[in-house]
Amino acid sequence: MTRANGQTVAAVDAQHADKDEHAEDDPTVVDLLVPVDGVPPLITDSGGLQDAAARLAAGTGPVAVDAERASGYRYSARAYLVQLRREGAGTVLVDPIACGGDLTVLDDALRGVEWVLHAASQDLACLAEVGMRPDRLFDTELAGRLVGYPRVGLGPLTENLLGVRLQKGHGAADWSRRPLPAEWLTYAALDVELLVELRDAVAADLERQGKTRWAEQEFEAVRLAPPPPPRVEPWRRTSGLHKVRRPGSLAVVRELWESRDALASSRDIAPGRLLPDAAIVDAALREPTHRDDLVAMPVFRGRAQRRLADRWWSAIERARGLARERWPATAAAPDGPPPAHRWGDKDPAAAARLAAARAALAELSGRTGTPVENLVTPDLVRRLCWSPPDDRSPEGVAAALAALGARPWQAELAAPLLADALDARPAPAVDDAQTPDAAGS
Repeated sequence: MTRANGQTVAAVDAQHADKDEHAEDDPTVVDLLVPVDGVPPLITDSGGLQDAAARLAAGTGPVAVDAERASGYRYSARAYLVQLRREGAGTVLVDPIACGGDLTVLDDALRGVEWVLHAASQDLACLAEVGMRPDRLFDTELAGRLVGYPRVGLGPLTENLLGVRLQKGHGAADWSRRPLPAEWLTYAALDVELLVELRDAVAADLERQGKTRWAEQEFEAVRLAPPPPPRVEPWRRTSGLHKVRRPGSLAVVRELWESRDALASSRDIAPGRLLPDAAIVDAALREPTHRDDLVAMPVFRGRAQRRLADRWWSAIERARGLARERWPATAAAPDGPPPAHRWGDKDPAAAARLAAARAALAELSGRTGTPVENLVTPDLVRRLCWSPPDDRSPEGVAAALAALGARPWQAELAAPLLADALDARPAPAVDDAQTPDAAGS
């Protein structure tokens, strides 16, 4: 595999870090401002879908896939644009909204074909919502992490491995906007223009490092991952909540958050665009006693907020009307071990195990060039060290890792190291009376 300027991938490896620092000034990097074949027309009807499906089915090799959402603008995480590109078929841009939210005809055309996505976990859910689910997957971002590239964004990888700089600037746009601007469609088409070529370059590095099997297991885990379970108390993710300490004030945050969430869902508007988290926390801390006090506060005095003032004030009154036993706890119920910084006091033996495990995994990360969090997730390591299995042999630890969700390659690599770490003991306490200083030496 060669880059656009003729360099081999192997030659690029030694230059990754340096090129990340100087990519903007690198004369060997070519700017790609428009797709080679031009920007295809946006597909908005069933006839266009059928034609695109036929072209994609007749194509060869993997298919590059991407989706654009409207995060920060809409409550939902639905896809507002889907992009595909396959050798022999060219690039396809589809408006799933105009097509009735059903793209199963494309899914049928791509049965058994490997899908290439960048950061696939971000897009698979919205693609599934329109009826598109891959049978096989290659994730260029995840693969890049396993290889150990210093930067794994689509732009940096394309620059470093292919010598091409893509157009930037519209990733965080409101893709629910209609009509979609021409420059946005250009940006979207470029996102899949070189994705299959990038896949080949990263795959070559995986193979050279002996990590192809790792990647295959990771891709399959991403492909088959179930939706995350709903959060027990999602309102506790309110930014700035740490400032609110009284249970009665936490009840105000909860009622405002839930009222905002219900309205945001019904209007399909991002909650923060209705009422910022900072305003919710401010209302809980200031404790306004009348509706007029509320609308006099920053944010709440704005025109849009004044129209919703009755709603927000009703939420505050509901919170204040709750019996004390219905107030939320000052902290969320723990899910798993306590924060690691408290282990030294709560369980010194567990703290020693965790320190040994972290040191061993850091050494393994340096040896393999793969980030620690991709070798074994930090949460899994904490759970293992806090509650070790009865069988602390490498085989027993491997079984415990698998039960916690580790992939076979992760358990195979990490189990022997973690088995040793689970035998770590805290350093003996030092008796001040026996130290040389205390003895006057």
